Amino acid sequence: MKVEIDQSGKIGDTKVPTVLAFSNGEAGAILITAIVKRECLRRLRRKGDDGKVIYLKMFSIGLYLLLKDHMRSITSIVIDLEYPGRDADIKLYLSNLFKRSGIKFNPTTIHFAQVGKNSRAHKKAFDVFKKTQMPDLQITAKDLLSEY
Repeated sequence: MKVEIDQSGKIGDTKVPTVLAFSNGEAGAILITAIVKRECLRRLRRKGDDGKVIYLKMFSIGLYLLLKDHMRSITSIVIDLEYPGRDADIKLYLSNLFKRSGIKFNPTTIHFAQVGKNSRAHKKAFDVFKKTQMPDLQITAKDLLSEY
């Protein structure tokens, strides 16, 4: 199954929640509240981590948490262009997360492309962001930091 992934509310915007959603056949969405993002950033900065890398890793961890239970049926992943020029970094972080958890994963299945507003992934992410749908999973600071 080919899935598209979209984000509503950037990881780096700590005033709003972030929703990552996928759709195509199956659908799923995770919610990371602004409070959780601020807590993670605070802890990671105390450890001396760089801001730009933190956001890319948090985005990648969010993708991992969104997809990990569905990987058996996914054959292709199209991720919306959220961080232009950083696709290789996101792919590497995501690949390492799957490898570390023992989930079989082929990095060539990940592609980056514009996911339009007509995408079901966009609709799912936006609906959860606007609270007209519930997320499948609400991510905690512990969830994010344990994968960091």
